[in-house]
Amino acid sequence: MFPGTTAERDAADYVVVGAPLDVSTTFQPGTRFGPDEIRKFAEPYDDYDHRTDQFFTELGVADAGDVRAWDDAEAYLTFLSGTLRDVVWDDAVPLLLGGEHTVSYAGVEATDPKTFVCLDAHLDLRTEYDGNEWSHACVTRRVLDVVDEAVVVGARTGSPEEWERAEEEDVTVVPPESVREWLAGFDSDGPVYLSVDIDGADPSVAPGTGTMEPFGLSSTQMRDAVRAVAPACVGFDVVEVNDRDDGQAAALGGKLLREFVYAHAASSGSAPDDGGRADRPGD
Repeated sequence: MFPGTTAERDAADYVVVGAPLDVSTTFQPGTRFGPDEIRKFAEPYDDYDHRTDQFFTELGVADAGDVRAWDDAEAYLTFLSGTLRDVVWDDAVPLLLGGEHTVSYAGVEATDPKTFVCLDAHLDLRTEYDGNEWSHACVTRRVLDVVDEAVVVGARTGSPEEWERAEEEDVTVVPPESVREWLAGFDSDGPVYLSVDIDGADPSVAPGTGTMEPFGLSSTQMRDAVRAVAPACVGFDVVEVNDRDDGQAAALGGKLLREFVYAHAASSGSAPDDGGRADRPGD
């Protein structure tokens, strides 16, 4: 269980669901271990958040466990989407723990957002990868079939075809050096789904992922992005964490999930007034 998830499933405001899919991960597989790694390395975090004056254990978070994965990714995503839609129908926000990035498609289908915001090193705009249109390298392209727009924060690599697709009006790419400017102007006019691909972080921060890409986001940039976007969100995930480091990637993923809950709860009116601190990105 994710530490601090004290609420009953049917009375929760937030529900953690693990999705250990690991069928198309390239270079270094292991995302099947991601949900458990994130839960494990979130254990030492303090319950109290000084910035928002909230206790995680008082924010109505439940852990529904994992949805066991199998090899047919498309069928699994359909089943996972149904599980997450049950969470939405219970008036709760799904918090998905991957697993490879493909699982984000199920989160988007279940929550029906207008905008997909993703922290990611890769554009993931391929139509297919090695003949597989449900590869983790295609997830943003698949998501664009069901949302109005995608914003990829931290992207720094992609094929020529992906960069060409990224030039269309429904895609915005925010490179790492432009994150501060983007955060300062962030304003969503519709529901958002926020996905954190842990490889958006620089490998020096989170080496436990399948396809590391240097020159990435700092943990502070990722935290500030999560804090800024969370109030507009109907769903959230952390994906692409594996077990090939000493817990750095999992620790960051677990911390970002907690930051999401603190920021979302503070903005919803269910938490004490923080004097506007939740809307002010850090340095």
